[in-house]
Formats: sequence, C-alpha cells, structure tokens
Amino acid sequence: MSISQLLQEATIWLAWSGLGLGFMTIVAFLFNWGVKFRLVGTAIFTLLLSGSCWAFNESYTPPRTFEGAMYTPVVFDNGGNLVVAQVQADFPSEAIEPSLQQLSENLKGGGRNGAEITVRIRKIEDHSPGISTPIILGEAIRDSLTNTTTIQPKEKISEINRVNKIEITNAANEKEDIVSSQEIKDQSPEIFPNETNEDSPELLDLLKIT
Repeated sequence: MSISQLLQEATIWLAWSGLGLGFMTIVAFLFNWGVKFRLVGTAIFTLLLSGSCWAFNESYTPPRTFEGAMYTPVVFDNGGNLVVAQVQADFPSEAIEPSLQQLSENLKGGGRNGAEITVRIRKIEDHSPGISTPIILGEAIRDSLTNTTTIQPKEKISEINRVNKIEITNAANEKEDIVSSQEIKDQSPEIFPNETNEDSPELLDLLKIT
C-alpha cells in the first residue's frame, strides 16, 4: 500500500471514529456520564487527526520514477541553481539520462522558483597523489518556471570536462612548484650568513679615518 492510499484510508477511518465518539459524547451529556469530558477531548483529537491526514494527502506529491534510472546521492546543493550528484566509477552510461531526468523532476525547495537549475551527475577520478578530478557524466537544465528538463548534449559535457582537467592540471603544477621551491629553500645553506643591517667593522674604521 502506497503512502497516498494509506493516508486516504486513515482519513476515512479517523473521520468515522471521530463522528462515533462525537455521538457518544452527546449521549454521555444526556445521561450525565462521568467520562463525558474525556469523550469531548477524544472526539476532538480524532477529528483533528482526520483533518491532518486529509491535508497531508492533498499536499503530498509522490516522487516520479523513470525506467532505467538509478539512485544518485546528492553531494552538493546550493539551494538555488546548482545540484550535483556523485556516483561510483562503474556507473552505467545507459543510466545517466534517466537518472538525470528523475533527479531533476524530483527537486525540492521553494527558493528555486523561476530559476534555471543545473543538475549534474559526476564521478571522481584520481588525478595524482592527493588530487582528484571530478568527471561530469551528464548535465541537465531544469526550468522551474515551465517545469521542463533539457538534457545537455555530450559535446558540451566533453568540453566542460576538458576545461576542468586543464584547470586542475594547472593547479597541480602550481602546487608542485611551490613545494619544490620550499624544499630547495629549506635544504640550501645561507649564502650570506653574516649579512645584517649593521655597519661592518671595516666600514667603521674607514669612517673614523676620514
């Protein structure tokens, strides 16, 4: 039984129970039973539960599913225009597009109204020791105004990955240069160990003579 069906059944049963308790409450007041005030609270609470179940059922939207889609855990969401999901390295290529569709259609968050949301699925690939490269497997643009999803072509994905790889390679090279420079500085002896801002004795003697 789905959540929607469960809520519908619960709403009906709680409503009839509340009406039954309400009738018993009227009878209790007519015959002046000692539990009449307890029945008042119980009947009101049951009717409130029925109304809450009905309201939740009306506002509940079940998640959409697409054939071939796989679970893609979200690792980054700025609450606005970017959502990133990360998958394992062996994620099948045929599951990328339906997974993007499913992830885009089930986005939540009221702050996205009117925004174009970039939805990405990526994997992590080791680039060098201590440095990993995010490889984008697919990207979709979700228009929250028109509720439409556009899958980006593979050529654009390849271009994004190429630019990212160049940037990461440059960053790795800069890091290696900084480390190498620091190692050279730490290992090399001081070229001028006696260099200070004070005048040398020879210069002081020369000044005295003049």
